[in-house]
Amino acid sequence: MKLHELRPAEGSTSAQKRLGRGAGSGLGKTSGKGHKGAKARSGGGKRPGFEGGQMPLYRRVPKRGFTNVFGTDYATVNVERLEVFEDGAVVDAAALLEKKIIRKELAGVKILGVGELTKKLTVKAAKFSATAKEKIEAVGGKAEVI
Repeated sequence: MKLHELRPAEGSTSAQKRLGRGAGSGLGKTSGKGHKGAKARSGGGKRPGFEGGQMPLYRRVPKRGFTNVFGTDYATVNVERLEVFEDGAVVDAAALLEKKIIRKELAGVKILGVGELTKKLTVKAAKFSATAKEKIEAVGGKAEVI
């Protein structure tokens, strides 16, 4: 096979519509756009959310809340999720990502105290809740703030 012999698969392409080429074509005069209206004009159609001049929903509903530019987002992990690690392991953000316990590191990892922990682990995180720190240290592990 040569480059000049390449053809699209049979039936995969169709001929281009030839608009405005006489009444006999079925697409003459208004070229399939009907008479007048926004859809007949150039740049046709209305923007998304347009409700015919009625005050649109996105403007009727009040604005709420704000984004705190000084806020920090932590990837949160409960103590019970740390049971997947072997006894004596070092748990940090990289290890949590590897085990797919967290998806993104964000501004760091925060360990929360939900559930029970039976394994002695060295946990390195940006923040710990008071109960999480208690539970880690109660089983002989270490809670290190990085």
